Amino acid sequence: MQLRINSILEESIVDGPGLRYVIYTQGCDHHCPACHNPQTHDRQGGMLMDCDALLSQIAEDPLLQGVTFSGGEPFLQAGVLAELAKKIHALKLDVVTYTGYTLEALLDINDPDITALLTETDILIDGPYDHSQRDLSLQFRGSRNQRIISL
Repeated sequence: MQLRINSILEESIVDGPGLRYVIYTQGCDHHCPACHNPQTHDRQGGMLMDCDALLSQIAEDPLLQGVTFSGGEPFLQAGVLAELAKKIHALKLDVVTYTGYTLEALLDINDPDITALLTETDILIDGPYDHSQRDLSLQFRGSRNQRIISL
């Protein structure tokens, strides 16, 4: 099982609660103005990474609270990420998923892979980045329209 990623951050304290392993997925169609990660937009960019190799790296760090899927747009690779999230949960770690979609829009798509990733997500941070609502005081978000949703 392979995932197209842009990069990995092995330890972060700003991408969800506690110490986190962050996977920046490759590919995004939102193209939000002033995007924090524009290098992740090209669906064919980045590199393919074996999910078992990712899981091995994650399992090596006993200090991690969880793993964050960011991007890019993680829901473009929802099926693979849902399977990876199941294995992450088996390690007793939590999963945070960022998305430029709202939860309501994801549910309206009615795709089993999207449903699977939502099921495996503990915290969803939803909504497109809106530069006009930028607020650096927000926890884990860049703009006021984005929500932190406990699933």
